[in-house]
Amino acid sequence: MPLLTRLIPAPVVVDIRAGALDDLTSVLADQRISQSGRLAVAVSGGSGARLRERLAPALPGAEWFEVGGGTIDDAVRLADAMKGGRYDAVVGLGGGKVIDCAKYSAARVGLPMVAVATNLSHDGICSPVSILDNDAGRGSYGVPTPIAILVDLAVIREAPIRFVRSGIGDAVSNISAVADWELAHRVNGEKVDGLAAAMARQAGEAVLRHPGGCGDDGFLTVLTEGLVLSGIAMSIAGHTRPSSGACHEISHALDLLYPRRAASHGEQVGLGAAFAMHLRGDHEGSRLMAGVLRRHGLPVLAEEIGFDDDEFVRAVEFAPQTRPGRYTILEHLELSPARIREAYADYAASVDD
Repeated sequence: MPLLTRLIPAPVVVDIRAGALDDLTSVLADQRISQSGRLAVAVSGGSGARLRERLAPALPGAEWFEVGGGTIDDAVRLADAMKGGRYDAVVGLGGGKVIDCAKYSAARVGLPMVAVATNLSHDGICSPVSILDNDAGRGSYGVPTPIAILVDLAVIREAPIRFVRSGIGDAVSNISAVADWELAHRVNGEKVDGLAAAMARQAGEAVLRHPGGCGDDGFLTVLTEGLVLSGIAMSIAGHTRPSSGACHEISHALDLLYPRRAASHGEQVGLGAAFAMHLRGDHEGSRLMAGVLRRHGLPVLAEEIGFDDDEFVRAVEFAPQTRPGRYTILEHLELSPARIREAYADYAASVDD
């Protein structure tokens, strides 16, 4: 009998609620994750150290590794330190840098990885990609999807609110990214995975249209679910298309051109998405997105993240070079610097109405 459905790579456990961290030991005891209790736990030196003190007594078989940063060298060092430890799984306990390092190192040593996120800064908590700094700037490295996701909303509330805002920008940018993917299909015939596109777009729409704020458990739950679904959508598609279009190209350009002045990833992709919507001719959608970003305290103009108009125009012009072969509204329009400046002035006037 032919296979009439497909298998979707997804975590076996997703636990998002206040107090979820109290049940970490039972999640890790799942026979699909750890049979012996031998775990390698990667943590940061800040909030991770405090959580280690809280959790270590309940994880007697765990060995703890401090992650120094978010570079490829940090991830390789972590993998090397874990070799020969005969662990069942790797646990990444912390923010985006720790989780990305843990995902990469787990893939390198061939172990499943559990993501325990302490902030919601981007969709890396469940994506099949590790974003790590390297000698050339910043690279994306393919990795397996985490086998389990745990997000304790009480812990999320303790993190600076800028991390929640960054996650909002990343989630909402899915809407623009999927529009770019569909544009590439119409113009170049690029294949669009309908399920991945639907999942990523609805994750963004749920965050965009939720009436709550950064301090509401209901909103934080929807945001976390949106970030998890974004990661699963990328796993389904086999690439980052569902969550990365012109919005991310603009963000990568800002990172590369102005590495010491770049804002958070979510702030940059949120602004990039609202501007890309405007370029696409969806002015109503652009204004809606900018309004929601502003309501949550995110920037919608380049000057609000420290860039003047000339710098932003330069970044938009350079953006297509950050993802060769990717087709978005930027590649479609092939705007000159003068046209970019004109479009940005029109966008700025529109969102400031």
